[in-house]
Amino acid sequence: MIVDIETIDEFLTHRTSDVEEAVRQAAATEIMPRFRQLAAHEIDQKTGPHDLVTDADRKAEQYLTEALTALLPGSVVVGEEAVHADPATYDAIRGTAPVWIVDPVDGTRQFVHGDPGFCTLVALALDGVVHASWTFAPARDEFATAIRGRGAVLDGAPLRSGSPAPGRDLDIATSHPDYTTDEQKRALLGLRTEGVVTRPCGSAGLEYLAIARGELDAVAFSWEAAWDHAAGLLLVEEAGGAHLTLAGEPFRITGGNALPFTASRDAATARRVAGLLAGGA
Repeated sequence: MIVDIETIDEFLTHRTSDVEEAVRQAAATEIMPRFRQLAAHEIDQKTGPHDLVTDADRKAEQYLTEALTALLPGSVVVGEEAVHADPATYDAIRGTAPVWIVDPVDGTRQFVHGDPGFCTLVALALDGVVHASWTFAPARDEFATAIRGRGAVLDGAPLRSGSPAPGRDLDIATSHPDYTTDEQKRALLGLRTEGVVTRPCGSAGLEYLAIARGELDAVAFSWEAAWDHAAGLLLVEEAGGAHLTLAGEPFRITGGNALPFTASRDAATARRVAGLLAGGA
């Protein structure tokens, strides 16, 4: 089993492109052939009509589970669909083995409706720290990679989030009201203020990518599922951004965060948004 960061670093030095190829192949084999081709029996609800799963989700996660654990012996996978089937699987994020955190189709609702705004998310973590991430939007043919301490790239070009232009309204994507508690709704009301424009979020992974490329100023999210956040938060960090919870602390993939939290283009914006959320709460 790989148990130390030096070995993880060595793996990332030599095998990052192999992980990218596995992600691309999962999309090419299991996701894109079903895009705009889904039959009714290939779509199911999980917790409700806004929480969908398709054969593409299940089969792409199975593909990635086999491919990624083969690349890194001793590693384990925490995937959205496996956790839905067995919630105890999520505990591996707090374990001692390297863990692949996988969302095979982030933005399943968009995928089902034939909208290209979906992506595949993979992150590699150890001891609660995300060391690398891969974000692939196959319908847009965009691939972003981040490695802790080594930066972030989109299709080979460096990503820099930059800072919002002085005096311009902040553009912020927020959690859908259906996924917020009453207390979280009150916190999000803090963003209804002069100088802030909000909209409901789409695929979380693509919202994080928009921050990393300087197209969106921040997000304010109210749920903790690591498969939605692990890859994108590292992408934002390595592009120059920052993230803070309602308690003013960085978001932890192991859980126990004060919600909502924000990820933003720079540290100053993260503090501003976190302050507005705290004021609303």
